[in-house]
Amino acid sequence: MWQYEKRLQYPVNIKNPNPKMAQLIISQYGGPDGESAAALRYLSQRFSMPYAELKGILTDIGTEELAHLEMVGAIVHQLTRNLNEKQIQDCGFAPYFVDHTVGVYPVAASGNPFTAEYLQSKGDLITDLHEDLAAEQKARTTYDNLLRMIDDPDVREPLKFLRQREIVHFQRFGEGLRIAQDRLNSKNFYAFNPSFD
Repeated sequence: MWQYEKRLQYPVNIKNPNPKMAQLIISQYGGPDGESAAALRYLSQRFSMPYAELKGILTDIGTEELAHLEMVGAIVHQLTRNLNEKQIQDCGFAPYFVDHTVGVYPVAASGNPFTAEYLQSKGDLITDLHEDLAAEQKARTTYDNLLRMIDDPDVREPLKFLRQREIVHFQRFGEGLRIAQDRLNSKNFYAFNPSFD
């Protein structure tokens, strides 16, 4: 199903370590609106989508979210590699360091570890597509917030790329919703559902 190219979707080459920045960016690795949740959400929802075009959109975007997860992991790793004890303590990175050293661990900036509670997969195509549209906007907002606080261009450029991809995903899910609504409207789905009306 997948073909893996051994390169990042967008290059990450960070020169200056900054564990404080890493503590913020880690939210896009394991936070409620991050790339892990997005990938698992879309790749789970695809199974119940009744239309091939929608399965394709979910598979494409879910797969791309895995590539984004890899990019965020690379950013966090590069921001935390080769830290000395003073840097770890001065930047407030010690609590994370004690539990994970400098390993990339799926956690939110708030310190909450990743949980499946972040995922929504209802099995109803309209409900799931609306969830996906909202998820992409929440991820975009998180990238907006990160970009407000980060001034290192080596970090900003990949984050700007990731933010732009959230916008593209939102547009693709909008196309998917229009496909679903056109097909369901043709059956008068919203006015009458023979299953229970």
